[in-house]
Amino acid sequence: MTKRSRRTLDQDDALCCCEFIDRHGRRSHMAACCCDCEDLDDACDRWMKKAPQNPDSLSRVVATISDRLRVPWISGAQQVDLSLIPPLILLPVFLHIAALHYLLGILVLTALPIMVLWYYYFTHRKKGRTLFFLSLALFSLFYMFYLFITEVVPRGDVNHFQLGAVMAGVALTVISLIITKRGPGYVRPHPSDTHSTVTYHKPPPDVDAAYLNGERHQVVIANHAGPPEQISESGTAQESVQRMNWCTVCKVVRPPRAGHCRICGVCILRLDHHCVWWVPYSRGSQSLLSGINSCVGQANHLSFLLTLVFFLLTSLYGISLVLRSVCPHQSVMTALLYCPDVYKQYSSALCFTCAWYSSLVTGGLLHLLILQLINVSFNVTEREARLALREKTGRSRLWGLIIDTGVYSRGFRSNWTEFLTMSKASESSNHKPSDLV
Repeated sequence: MTKRSRRTLDQDDALCCCEFIDRHGRRSHMAACCCDCEDLDDACDRWMKKAPQNPDSLSRVVATISDRLRVPWISGAQQVDLSLIPPLILLPVFLHIAALHYLLGILVLTALPIMVLWYYYFTHRKKGRTLFFLSLALFSLFYMFYLFITEVVPRGDVNHFQLGAVMAGVALTVISLIITKRGPGYVRPHPSDTHSTVTYHKPPPDVDAAYLNGERHQVVIANHAGPPEQISESGTAQESVQRMNWCTVCKVVRPPRAGHCRICGVCILRLDHHCVWWVPYSRGSQSLLSGINSCVGQANHLSFLLTLVFFLLTSLYGISLVLRSVCPHQSVMTALLYCPDVYKQYSSALCFTCAWYSSLVTGGLLHLLILQLINVSFNVTEREARLALREKTGRSRLWGLIIDTGVYSRGFRSNWTEFLTMSKASESSNHKPSDLV
């Protein structure tokens, strides 16, 4: 007891690279990750005695493992999310198994999307935050590039210009993805509503870390504590609009086209959708490769589309180079469907399997890009399209590919002009992150 209390008292001291403050507020060390495992010991003891487990025993074991799974860092050991690990293990294993035989390839390339889609809808229904899709996204991108460098380039069928084009495409995709990840544009409280501010140095778990800049949580105390209908009873049209746009969670009046993301826990300007990979909430095709694990809104929608374009161009060009290398006597489209004797050499089979995996992802992204371009042309967001379909206020064309709400559309040219310039308007109104209460 004395030792634990000392560690608790000394937790304000500087941490070395292998030390951390655990979930109980005690100072701990990575070398002691297997010590004091009361929750794990209790679960194992009950399992060996064939006794029933406590309802929360599994969650406590997972919380303990997640809390102690860390990597050394300058300001103290940083926690590693458990959802980051499965893609790093499962993706290479599945692709190598699929390269053993064409029947295994069909089985794996069918089962892998189904498994990922099931996990997506499971987490989406629970409204939980997970880094699984972002981990799968980035690792797939770099693993495909790694196989291209180690398996395709040594064959001698790729010249320096082609290699440079692929590398430039990967670099542009990553840069645009980083820009997209900076933030979608958050709804901020109006200065006239500000009474005082309180700053918390530990952000709450249910609010997007990018919204808080990853460091502090600043709460703005408003001049009023209730929704706009409680402020005045004059019944004007402006107050009616405020009542409709009042967010009961963020305690702010949302501007037109803004929406509250239940996953990020904040209101987003011109909210399009929350992207855990490249999939909107309802419409569009599913993809396995890339994601931003954040919202797409007014500030990052353009960079989101640029990321899609850069990735599609790079992926299509890379797939063509791979198929020309493993099936030199077939055209690109024919080689993807029929490549004789490709499974006689394991290296060629692995490249062929990865080309199929990338083709599935590229097809989903191409479908999504087409949907996004259509939405921009009609000046409608994905969120507005879902609401229009649900409330039957929009016109659906081409089997649901086009949803025209007829509210904000001002013509093809004006719609695209507004879209290309809206990120600058968001940057000019951006200021210090805060919550209004």
